Amino acid sequence: MSAPPARHWRITLADNTVDEHEIAAVTEVLRSRWLSAGAQTAAFEREFADRIGTDDAVAVSSGTAALHLAMMALDLRPGDEVIMPALTFVAGAAVVALAGAIPVLADVRAPDDLTVDPVDVARLVTGQTRAVVAMHYAGYPADLAALRAVTDRHGAVLVEDAAHAPMVEHDGRMLGTHGDIGCFSFFATKNVTAGEGGMVVARDDAVRDRIRLARSHHLTTSTWDRLRSGDASYDVAGFGLNYRPTEVAAALGRVQLGKLPLDRERRRSLVATYREVLAAAPELVLPFAGRTGDSALHLMPVVLPAGTDRGAVREGLAAAGVQTSVHYPPVHHLSAYRSSPGAGRSALTVTNAVAARLLSLPLHSRMSDDDAALAAAALLRCLRQR
Repeated sequence: MSAPPARHWRITLADNTVDEHEIAAVTEVLRSRWLSAGAQTAAFEREFADRIGTDDAVAVSSGTAALHLAMMALDLRPGDEVIMPALTFVAGAAVVALAGAIPVLADVRAPDDLTVDPVDVARLVTGQTRAVVAMHYAGYPADLAALRAVTDRHGAVLVEDAAHAPMVEHDGRMLGTHGDIGCFSFFATKNVTAGEGGMVVARDDAVRDRIRLARSHHLTTSTWDRLRSGDASYDVAGFGLNYRPTEVAAALGRVQLGKLPLDRERRRSLVATYREVLAAAPELVLPFAGRTGDSALHLMPVVLPAGTDRGAVREGLAAAGVQTSVHYPPVHHLSAYRSSPGAGRSALTVTNAVAARLLSLPLHSRMSDDDAALAAAALLRCLRQR
């Protein structure tokens, strides 16, 4: 991943594992001269479904498209409510609002556990609640058992936003398959990248089939199928959009799936190095440091000590060549959502307390353990200077 032109980074925030294997796979697609969803896409869907333990999966053009199709499958109406963490990327709220429904924002559990709080979710349920979104922040599982108990009790749908968590096993099943619908992202910075892309899985075959139709204008036959059969006829029995992936993205995704185990192993070593070095700053909160079990280790978040000038810390790290980011500005801090009727239902005590203190350190499998130690040491220097 090339650095931004304004600054040279010694350690970039994110990178990917693309090499000659992906170049060869994409070249094969280009030589085939069929670039929209076709044979590569179908193969990617089969391989993803096999790895995650589902009968089928639907490849789409982005993680946002995956979430939007999930909400479309719920047939949301104005006044319906979908509960989700306030600490998430804005796409989750946008797809609900675009349906005319209300994104209801819930708190996260604690500074050291930035997944949605099931207790707060339960408080927020009303007669209009249609779904709860469990976002697996940084690749760590949300409390799915507790969230499932809430949705079952109230007849709501559980949607897993597993954009950070491909192929993570939890309680004997992969994340994305515990809920009614699971959504994944293959954005440029994700552990499995296709540049852009996403995947949707569903517990109910009928829901998955509706999502597949809605992915491509709700056409009863795809362009690829019509081209192969020679039959130009089709019908449209519902409303859909163009959320098809490209064959290039599918080819990238197939190679990336094979690389994921090594990527996970490298990330595990890097996170261990970070935690070892950063233990010298006990006032620094390291989210999920006490967690056991599988994780995608997608992000390396830290929560800075209260009162820390995050901007100054980021500038200090940048001066050391260490790129950082913030995941995420809470949804209710964004202009479009400040006055949303679902933004003020919860006190969002934890989210508000950590919002200005969140910082994401570099984490990707092209890093060495020395890189992680260097980035951690640079952060410790910045904290001492504050």
